[in-house]
Amino acid sequence: MHALTTALSDTWPPFVLVAGLLLIGHVASAEGLFRFAGTWCARVPGGDAAVLVVTLLAVALVSALLNLDTAVVFMTPVALQASRARKADETAFLYGAIFMSNSASLLLLGSNLTNLLVFAGHSVRGSAFTSHTWSAWLVSVALTIAVVVGWRWRPLRSSGSPSSVAKESFSLGPGVVGTVAAVAFMLLLSQPALWVLGVGLVVEFIALARRRTTVAGAWRVVNLATITGLFVVASAVGWFARGTTLTAHWLHGTSVATTVALGTLSALVINNLPAASLFAAHGVTHPYALLLGLDLGPNLFVTGALSSLLWWRIAHEHGARPRLVTFALVGTVLGVAAMAASAPLVS
Repeated sequence: MHALTTALSDTWPPFVLVAGLLLIGHVASAEGLFRFAGTWCARVPGGDAAVLVVTLLAVALVSALLNLDTAVVFMTPVALQASRARKADETAFLYGAIFMSNSASLLLLGSNLTNLLVFAGHSVRGSAFTSHTWSAWLVSVALTIAVVVGWRWRPLRSSGSPSSVAKESFSLGPGVVGTVAAVAFMLLLSQPALWVLGVGLVVEFIALARRRTTVAGAWRVVNLATITGLFVVASAVGWFARGTTLTAHWLHGTSVATTVALGTLSALVINNLPAASLFAAHGVTHPYALLLGLDLGPNLFVTGALSSLLWWRIAHEHGARPRLVTFALVGTVLGVAAMAASAPLVS
């Protein structure tokens, strides 16, 4: 019973946090923040490659500040809008959105649920976490841009006209204010989940009262069934791991490279959220190296993270047709390069 209680207490904060972030993102989207971001990116002077770089940097910031699942839900349509507005290479923008969302999820504790799960037993402040990861984050972001631009360089060489893109605007409302508050909580608090959820509920209530959003829209965005299902699976895996010595020594005393490799393999096989619960149950010698495998490893294949599964669904909802083979081939080059370059920075 103690093992179950511990697993539940370690697992619930990340899922509560992402629910709060998705609510905040839902309101910010209704205020036009993400449409504004998409058209702003499309109006950047220069060729399509310049627009892609700016769009990917915007995805990186949203992923880091508002969680990668929020970035996938809201920035994938932004990226598609930016490419279609300029009649640019949609493939680069589509795949770049998911690759950057995963790559940029290292910066803050709340940037990725796996960060919170791995450090559930550590009382680490958000600023202390970021001091260990910022350099690896910069490298991962830079490599993502380089790989995606290099991969699609020929189709991106055309130069569109920014003046042909219609302007969008957004209103400064509770969604934007809630975004700032959530970032502050994630930076300053070691356990920001309930605070962020509270902000999300407040801004959503205000938006509902003003008829800016709907209950059905909020329910769809939060996707409570999926979050609850993953919470149950992650808690069950954590409970199993705490009740057995089978995994106790897997990442205890292993090298940085081995830790990264096992983190990546486990994410691809059972998804990075249950994998984080599995390894967090016992001591990990190199927890930041484990996060490289759990955060960046899912770029190797679509099964590695919830973010990739969300991206796949959203892409089809917006008329795009991603391919598993393309994801795996490009993602493997990017993921391996980013993990190899980042490993010395977190050891």
